[in-house]
Amino acid sequence: MTAEPPLPPRRRFLAAAAAATAGAGLAAPALAQATARATLVGAFPRGFPGVGVNAERLAQRITALSDGRLEVSYFGGGELVPPFGVFDAVASGAAQFGHTAPYYAVGQVRSSMYFTAFPYGLTALELAGWIRFGGGQALWDEAYAPYGVKPFYAGNSGAQAGGWFRNPISSLDDLQGLKMRIGGLGGEVMQKLGVTTVLTPPAEIFPALQSGVVDAAEFVGPWNDIAFGLHQIAPYYYMPAFHEPGAGLECIVNMAFFDGLSPHLRGVVETAAAATAEETHADFHYHNARVFKQLVALGVKPSAFPEDVVAALGAASREVIEAYPGDDALAQRVHASYFEFVRECAAYGGAMEARVYGDRARVWSA
Repeated sequence: MTAEPPLPPRRRFLAAAAAATAGAGLAAPALAQATARATLVGAFPRGFPGVGVNAERLAQRITALSDGRLEVSYFGGGELVPPFGVFDAVASGAAQFGHTAPYYAVGQVRSSMYFTAFPYGLTALELAGWIRFGGGQALWDEAYAPYGVKPFYAGNSGAQAGGWFRNPISSLDDLQGLKMRIGGLGGEVMQKLGVTTVLTPPAEIFPALQSGVVDAAEFVGPWNDIAFGLHQIAPYYYMPAFHEPGAGLECIVNMAFFDGLSPHLRGVVETAAAATAEETHADFHYHNARVFKQLVALGVKPSAFPEDVVAALGAASREVIEAYPGDDALAQRVHASYFEFVRECAAYGGAMEARVYGDRARVWSA
């Protein structure tokens, strides 16, 4: 018999991890008593501001809160699985934990988009409120259950930026024929305005912009964008993003592994995810404000999109949003719940937060 060739290191890891997870549900009493070891794979580069850093903190927090009884090792995007492969890795049992943006799994779970961001949708605090108190968590659990995955809300970038452009956008005509890196439903909206869109993993944004593969690119906001050096190539920065007013992040857990944990350790995971959610949002907000000042000092002049562009983005967004659920019955139910709250928040936010920000800007403007 001819010997099989040895598996590459990554394949060996995935096979071993899957076998370990498959046995977790059969050995629940042992997991409750002994140290459980698990792997958390992230979608973002190790050490990357906000997303990479807080994914690693999540792994460390679970380990610490469990007093070492649940030991979680962290691997950044691309180290063990591709950045867009986190959901599949957790669903298959190749990894026990994942940290990613829910909409990276939209090819498998259409309703995952609602737990990340929609054009002109929920802000960070509103999304957290809907998930925690508005029935969002139950809908999220239902959406992921067929894949054997348990989701937890694990943070938010807050309002994002519209992107970096090589040339100024003075009118709607300037978008015609533009090539842009843009994620989520923003890509569909931009396509309606004549833009050719692509979605690259985060680490590939800078080279795509530098080489001319794209003429413009959006990622997150000042803190992340300056880390990638996008301001060095495309000097025109437009804020805010229309498509991601508060992009959610998730901690996902393989259900067989999660069910095999003791009630105490399951509570540790839930508590760690909640603490990471609050910390991540605070992390983004603080550093975006500080880095915004640095960008201005470097000569960057952030601008709002022109009025005709904003009007066109709004009209195109309504079309994309209304068509999004399609014939997906679960997406239709999530859609109804989500956008009912969007409308309530739009009324309240216009009367409260919008005036708070406007009044404060008038008081403290230089």
